[in-house]
Amino acid sequence: MITNKNIDEAIGKIKKSIKNFEKPVLEKFNKKINDPYWTLISCLLSLRTKDAITEEVTEKLYKIARTQQQILKLPLKKLKKIIYKTGFYNNKARVIKKVTEKILYDFKGKVPDTLEKLLLLPGVGRKTANLVLTEGFNKMGICVDTHVHKIFNRLGYVKTKTPDETEIILRQKLPKKYWKKINNYLVIFGQNICLSVSPFCSKCPINNECPKIGVKKNR
Repeated sequence: MITNKNIDEAIGKIKKSIKNFEKPVLEKFNKKINDPYWTLISCLLSLRTKDAITEEVTEKLYKIARTQQQILKLPLKKLKKIIYKTGFYNNKARVIKKVTEKILYDFKGKVPDTLEKLLLLPGVGRKTANLVLTEGFNKMGICVDTHVHKIFNRLGYVKTKTPDETEIILRQKLPKKYWKKINNYLVIFGQNICLSVSPFCSKCPINNECPKIGVKKNR
């Protein structure tokens, strides 16, 4: 079981095991564009969408409408067509419009840089808000998506039922030096080794320490 006594060793092994895998699309796109607004838009488009599709659609949208003003001027029908491949495009298009409008008029065009204010944006939950903080602003936050929630429960480091609950517990016990990057580490780890179904435990660097809580079948 992973506890605070061996968390440093465990994360160190995980970090080493993922170095040759491709980085998450949001991390790559943020380094390329370096704009908190587009970090937010990318995150909204990525919901329930594969990384390759998110990357393709985000770059396509960015080429067509780079500024907040241009996004608002896009007809809703055209925006839906551009982001169609991400799925749930009707809702995503409306959220992008509402979020952009609120940022432009309520926050004078600047994406909020606090968790409390980010959560005031339409359609923005804790996962998205934390990701914008860590990736867009390089500020403290813990982005807990399904991978982070699943893996920390599987390791026995937390015992929670929802990602939001996991975030709260991690804020209490996870060393702060890991807060910003833990999502990136575990997303890559979860996509390539610690899969939701039939994880590759034989390839896992912490196989012997992991209690495999909830794992029914592994490889």
